[in-house]
Amino acid sequence: MPNKLIIVPLVLFIFALIDWYVFQGIRSVTNHFKPENQLLLSRIYWSVTVLTFAAFLFYHFGNPYLFGRTFRNFLLVGVFINYFSKIFVVLFLFIDDIIRGFKWIYNQFSTPKTELSQAIPNSETLVPAESNSISRSDFLVKTGLVVGSVPLIAMSYGIISGAHDYRVRRVKLPLANLPKAFDGIKIGQLSDIHSGSFFNKTAVKGGVEMLLNEKPDVVFFTGDLVNNTADELNDYFDIFKHVKAPMGVYSVLGNHDYGDYVQWESKEAKHKNLETLKKAERDMGWNLMMNEHHYLTIGNERIAVLGIENFGAKGRFPKYGKLDLAHKNCEADVKILLSHDPSHWDYQINKEYKDIDLTLAGHTHGMQFGIENQLFKWSPVQYMYEQWGGLYTKQNQHIYVNRGFGFLGFPGRVGMPPEITIIELVRA
Repeated sequence: MPNKLIIVPLVLFIFALIDWYVFQGIRSVTNHFKPENQLLLSRIYWSVTVLTFAAFLFYHFGNPYLFGRTFRNFLLVGVFINYFSKIFVVLFLFIDDIIRGFKWIYNQFSTPKTELSQAIPNSETLVPAESNSISRSDFLVKTGLVVGSVPLIAMSYGIISGAHDYRVRRVKLPLANLPKAFDGIKIGQLSDIHSGSFFNKTAVKGGVEMLLNEKPDVVFFTGDLVNNTADELNDYFDIFKHVKAPMGVYSVLGNHDYGDYVQWESKEAKHKNLETLKKAERDMGWNLMMNEHHYLTIGNERIAVLGIENFGAKGRFPKYGKLDLAHKNCEADVKILLSHDPSHWDYQINKEYKDIDLTLAGHTHGMQFGIENQLFKWSPVQYMYEQWGGLYTKQNQHIYVNRGFGFLGFPGRVGMPPEITIIELVRA
């Protein structure tokens, strides 16, 4: 608590400086407004600041869970968006002030105008005439305000629209050893639902209906059903229990499903939470795979589905997965592995298990931010994960990384819409 009593006021002081600095820039470009309009703008600006301060204080000293997890999340995100946007404005204002400072210093040591006039006859002709063109200072201030508004608008739109703007991504994947009976089998993949983050139940239901309308033969879920605790699923259990397919629904656990990011009263409480989540998946009719394999059979032919617990090759992500157990005694011409974290692919799969034809993963969310079109594909997450979104191939092995159905932290998506994957397997 003593640290919080020091840090929180310090952060608020920094926020206040940022607000004052940005407001000076706003005043400089609105000084031609009518006085009543300037007053209205000032009141709106500082009212938003006061509300942001109140949210920040309530988050740290109040009970942010009083109105639910979603309310708590929006408190923090609102503060972040506000000041993240203003940082860009501050940068341009600071550049302008540096230029002004250098000009002031130069003027202090330059020849006074009266002396210059005596030294150079008719020197007033050297003074440029008044122009309607924008000054460098005004340009920097206005540019800063425009640039600062871009993340504000983008992130706001990402919450309002992007969070539930589900997209179906279709992939046709040839496999050399695919049994004839499975030629054209349609796989549906969901990943990273994070049910504790949702705030629009109708939209989530619509996303599930989009998957079902694709009529997949089998559905695979590659982990992170919740953020931290099993009870986050309660409000969405009746929605996700409708995820069905003729050949079944198979799922694995992701790093968030274990409750590792929560301080539990005891090991027993943590264990009970995990068992509750596992039971919920089974109650929905999903086949939760815990380091094991199953077979999908059509007539006399079959392919294998292997599912392991979370195995993260990077950072602090847990390594619960045991691929050796799942792979043991698994015999099939085609093997499909469900492994939540795509870093597992380079770490172990394509080095030690060359007979795994296709790995399905999630985890990255595409960082919920990026740009993707036919010519260009970029997200900040690519600097952390080589395989972060879409299909990747090395030799005869493939991995598909789903960009996630839900979201975590920031309650939205910008340029990286939530994904429903449909993979059609065909004979090569």
